[in-house]
Amino acid sequence: MRTLDVGWITCAASPECAGSARQPYGRCLAHLEHHELDEVVRGLSPGSAIDLRGTVIGKDLLDRVLAPTRGRLGRARFDLAVFPDDVRFCDVEFGGDVSFDQARFHRLASFVGARFAGNVSFREVRFVREVSLHGVHVTGHAAFDRVSTGRDALFGAARFARTVSFEGAEFHDFATFDGTRFQGDVTFRGCRFGRAVSFRKTEFGGLAGFEATRFWAGGYLAPASVGRRLALTGAWAGNGLDLAARDCPVDLRRIRVTGRLSVRLDGAVADLEGATLRGQATVSGTGTASVTSVCGLEAEALQLSAVDLSACRFTGIRTPERLRLTGCAFATTPRGVRFAPRWPPLRWWTPRRTLADEHAWRGWSDPGQDVPAPHRLAVLYSRLRAGIDDKATAADFAFGAMEMRRATSRSSGRWLLSLHWIISGYGLRMGRVVGWFALLAAITVGSLLMSSASHASRRANAPRVPPLSVQLSP
Repeated sequence: MRTLDVGWITCAASPECAGSARQPYGRCLAHLEHHELDEVVRGLSPGSAIDLRGTVIGKDLLDRVLAPTRGRLGRARFDLAVFPDDVRFCDVEFGGDVSFDQARFHRLASFVGARFAGNVSFREVRFVREVSLHGVHVTGHAAFDRVSTGRDALFGAARFARTVSFEGAEFHDFATFDGTRFQGDVTFRGCRFGRAVSFRKTEFGGLAGFEATRFWAGGYLAPASVGRRLALTGAWAGNGLDLAARDCPVDLRRIRVTGRLSVRLDGAVADLEGATLRGQATVSGTGTASVTSVCGLEAEALQLSAVDLSACRFTGIRTPERLRLTGCAFATTPRGVRFAPRWPPLRWWTPRRTLADEHAWRGWSDPGQDVPAPHRLAVLYSRLRAGIDDKATAADFAFGAMEMRRATSRSSGRWLLSLHWIISGYGLRMGRVVGWFALLAAITVGSLLMSSASHASRRANAPRVPPLSVQLSP
């Protein structure tokens, strides 16, 4: 007997065979004689544990092992096993933990309808051709780290009760997770999808992590709901990305998309900080959908539609004039009279829409790490104004730009801008002009009335002089 670094006693039939040795024969099941294999098979029953680690498992051997168990296995070990023929574990029930780590499937691998009562591990498994786990049920944890699939990978309608990991997996052909339900956290960190991947109607009960994932031919991530968070931090999509999320945070920081990007938010909160979008991009919302940051965003054409931007930070955004803002909500100035530690101490703010960045600069909200300078805010207001569909909001942004310029002007320019602000609100508050004219007219009329009343009073109080009588002599 020989012990290799694989961690078990290997087959003595050949130095190249890493199959787990069956006692008392000292050889793996693939190298047993017919009568020896018959003895092993007679000892199997439903729920029996099997150990085929490192074994070359042909179709005949697999059928002979599964037949006496009637499709019900206990603890099953297939680590480093090689499957040269089509493999079908359809509707098989695994009562214990199952491991296929570093196994090789040279042809079709089908687990359609299989049930895993314990944990299952497919780490570093290579599927040369198709693999199907359609409709499988896994009660324990599942691991598919660094899996490689040469052709289609089908995970549709599968059910995973606990955590699932696909870290570093490579799907070279089409992959589908349509209708799959992940009740726990699932991570696809560092995955590579060579062709289109579909997550239509997928349900994520916890975290759905796609950090640093590569979608070479685009992806369709349209989950019905995400329990905790949907993260695509640092992900890359080469041919567009279609995403829909409901009632959860959506992390799109540093995402890079070449092609069309479509994000639909139903009560979800998205973060686009540092994103790079090289095609047409739309982010639309319903309900309480919002975007919290576009800092450092670089987009060729991005439309934000019906999302709440009252807490969205715009500082550092590149080419803000390429944004199109349709039906979006913004932060507003405080209402009523406010006291300030600088002159003038008493302030009354007229209602207008503002950026969250101005709130941070004025101290109306948490400034965070990067407090924008007023001159940058002036430029930001001016460049964003071109993409706003609402005239009232565009006028408020023009007002905000002038406010920021007044805050950074020198004394002489500040006095002129202050006078312009007081008289006409930078030419954007015509009500002030009307008010000033009304006040001037009232003062003028009052002055005239007071003047005429004073004149009449003086005439009434003046002593009366008797009329001069002149008598002419005849």
